[in-house]
Amino acid sequence: MKSAVVVFSGGQDSTTCLIQALNQYDEVHCVTFDYGQRHRQEIDVARQLSQQLGACAHKVLDVTLLNELAISSLTRDNIPVPAYSPDSNGLPSTFVPGRNILFLTLASIYAYQVDAEAVITGVCETDFSGYPDCRNDFVKALNHAVELGMARNVRFETPLMWLNKAETWALADYWKQLPLVRTATLTCYNGIQGDGCGECAACHLRARGLEDYQQNAHAVMDAMKQKTGLA
Repeated sequence: MKSAVVVFSGGQDSTTCLIQALNQYDEVHCVTFDYGQRHRQEIDVARQLSQQLGACAHKVLDVTLLNELAISSLTRDNIPVPAYSPDSNGLPSTFVPGRNILFLTLASIYAYQVDAEAVITGVCETDFSGYPDCRNDFVKALNHAVELGMARNVRFETPLMWLNKAETWALADYWKQLPLVRTATLTCYNGIQGDGCGECAACHLRARGLEDYQQNAHAVMDAMKQKTGLA
């Protein structure tokens, strides 16, 4: 029996990863992290979606210690989330230092516990916000360290690593779940489900990707299939 653990926030990317995992693994566990994030409704969204989509288990882990250490607009109400700016550069205020280091490490421990062979995360280096812990080199390096530290093979899978947002929409459509991903997920930095606030950087990236996919569906779908190896 093939089993995997999905790092699951209830957003567009992790939900698309969960949908694919449910089609590729016999048993899929979801793990969601409560780190005192400002849009805490994502935890409820994750819980609802994991049950609706049919994950075998959903665990919410309390990692609020991260909130004490990591100063970010996602952990502090007094730091505004950024609106979209085409000229933005450097680390955005939404970067939570150490978040993916902690999440992937804890997910690996959970995978050890449930005897899962893979940890799946929706990080992406193609369309991302400048977060250093979303890069492929980081994921590969941490995967190697975790395997050494646990003396156990666990494979980090990043299905979206080389997909742009239009291709991520295509992947959801490939699995016949684009409407659910669009209406039921929570990606917005201001905590608005579905299409979100329309103003923050996360909403802009998501909306631009959807528009690109809708306008060039066949070409984007073909590109996604070529990158992922899906037939």
